[in-house]
Amino acid sequence: MYVDLNCDMGESFGNYQLGNDEEMMKLISSANIACGYHAGDPHVMRKSVQLAKEYGVSIGSHPGFPDMMGFGRRYMTCTAEEIRDYIIYQTGALREFAKAYKLDLDHCKPHGALYMMAMSDEKIAQAILEGLAMISEKLVIFALNGSAVAWMGQKMGIPVALEVFADREHTENGSIVLTRTGPTFTNPQEMADRVVRMVKEGKVRTPDGKDANVKADTICIHGDTPGAVEITRAIHAAFKNEGIEIRSVKKSWQIS
Repeated sequence: MYVDLNCDMGESFGNYQLGNDEEMMKLISSANIACGYHAGDPHVMRKSVQLAKEYGVSIGSHPGFPDMMGFGRRYMTCTAEEIRDYIIYQTGALREFAKAYKLDLDHCKPHGALYMMAMSDEKIAQAILEGLAMISEKLVIFALNGSAVAWMGQKMGIPVALEVFADREHTENGSIVLTRTGPTFTNPQEMADRVVRMVKEGKVRTPDGKDANVKADTICIHGDTPGAVEITRAIHAAFKNEGIEIRSVKKSWQIS
């Protein structure tokens, strides 16, 4: 059994340091690298790509709203054309850093409020997908179970990896809560066991004690989550015990 383990990272900028990117890069199979709008800067983008090459990690763009002060978590009113251009601009910038290191860009995972709005708003979902299609027909989009992005991506012929979260609360319909209230569990082993259940049983316990049905093609652990490295190491150990191999979507799906 294979599953992708992804991390939102490259979110430091200027004098501000967020997350432990190098330690996380050793533990994941896919890196979602910030592209300068909600976080990140050209130097961090380059260093993130360099690290990904060093550790053999698949590279994806992590585009967000132009909202560095709000870390991309504030909802914004934008036209479909603006959103499409945001996706092309940010993903294109990261693609060039990847090309400089003779690497391909493999996927895209929108960030924060843009990610959440696209999951329920068909116009925003379509704008994001159209932007990606203009860049490459091979880019995989990461999306929540049951989301507008997921079913519209399938309709448009864009590969979709269904995503679950190791360090965020899931709702009954498989979505997540944007505003952070802290993980459901704080114990790394309990969090790892929760991830194993999502992968093997396709279920996750909601904060009110119900089970939500999910499919886990890729699992996210945020690089700036407190104890992210320890949580990810616990997931590695749990996967080893359960015979689950960590492998990027590109490799497991054999996308060339």
